[in-house]
Amino acid sequence: MSSRAEVVVVGAGLAGLSAATRLSEAGIDVRVFEAGGHAGGRLATERIDGFVVDRGFQVLNTGYPRAADLDLDALEMGWFERGAVVRVDGTAHRVVDPRQRPTGVVGTATAPIGSLRDKAALAGFSLRAGYSPVGRLLAAQERTAEQALRRAGIGETALERFFRPFLAGVLLEDELATSSRYLDLLWRSFVRGGIGLPAAGMQAVGEQLAGRLGADRVLLHTCVRAIAPGTVVTDSGRWDTDAVVVATDPDTAARLLPDVEASAPRRVTTHFHVLPTSPWDAPLIVLGQPGGRLVNSVVLSDAQPRYSPDGRALVASSTLSPAREDEVRAEVAAAHGVAPSDLDHLTTVTVIGAQPTAVPPLQLRRPVDLGDGVYVCGDHRDTPSIQGAMASGARTARAVLRALRPSDDRRAS
Repeated sequence: MSSRAEVVVVGAGLAGLSAATRLSEAGIDVRVFEAGGHAGGRLATERIDGFVVDRGFQVLNTGYPRAADLDLDALEMGWFERGAVVRVDGTAHRVVDPRQRPTGVVGTATAPIGSLRDKAALAGFSLRAGYSPVGRLLAAQERTAEQALRRAGIGETALERFFRPFLAGVLLEDELATSSRYLDLLWRSFVRGGIGLPAAGMQAVGEQLAGRLGADRVLLHTCVRAIAPGTVVTDSGRWDTDAVVVATDPDTAARLLPDVEASAPRRVTTHFHVLPTSPWDAPLIVLGQPGGRLVNSVVLSDAQPRYSPDGRALVASSTLSPAREDEVRAEVAAAHGVAPSDLDHLTTVTVIGAQPTAVPPLQLRRPVDLGDGVYVCGDHRDTPSIQGAMASGARTARAVLRALRPSDDRRAS
């Protein structure tokens, strides 16, 4: 048997849902097919012993322009402070944004991450990335992230103790081989936005978008086997359609669309532990130390208390290599100034295919219209981030509307 929808979207990640919600709002009859059991794609959450556990350490950055598409109040966000904790010789030092915590200026100025000149260079880099026009940032000569930081006057100490571990947790690579243009856009979002967690976990972001479509429009546990212009074949039958949007993970997209080159080689392992109480009085990420396995470690429940069922502290600690929990337990304990025996291991999550690369030359806004009514979107078409996924979904919706409603002045914003 065959069914029909004006547009079929394959994949209920943020890219596919961003496209589908815009198309639906424009009056398009759309269906979303998702092979998995939840909306949100890589943003997945489960409860373990009452704790809210995301699929790895993930956060929502409101500095991303497409975060404006979300109802943040409905997500009941909890917030991290801007900054990080750096441990040197066993002592914790806080490097914080003085706009948010003016009382932290002295501590930041004296933190052992380089000279005052280094810290002035950090401030200058932040001001440039945060407040220069985006066009100017993208027009700058492209380098690697490390080359750009050194050119900005960031010294070796600041690079190794602050920037490398901080960025490795975001870029999922510690060589800082990522494009300087993406670094500028990323740092801009940190300067201009807040970092937080929804009360129900990161999966709630995708579920909020899916809720705008309705349960009858998002078909879970529906695996797409093949697509062709005007046709989508699933395990349960064939669908006829005017347009197909492939919004899956990169490997699946490349399988369904042989002409599309897409991959997500970055991976990350996150160990979740429970402590009786938090050792900190502020929600700040603790950076890994040079030569260690840890990229970072953070008490999630300090930022979002509803991640814990009973007031105990939920800790997430990430490594780029698939290290075992026993190999990093002592390092996690040292990061938080507690005894290894205080840590109760909850679970470990390794995410393979966590995100695409963004090495030079950065390919922003890669084509989404493949012709013959076939489209593709995902963070592999823009930047490897929530912003990139949602932005590519918005671009794809506009492209579909141009094809299906050429005389309609409405366009998906």
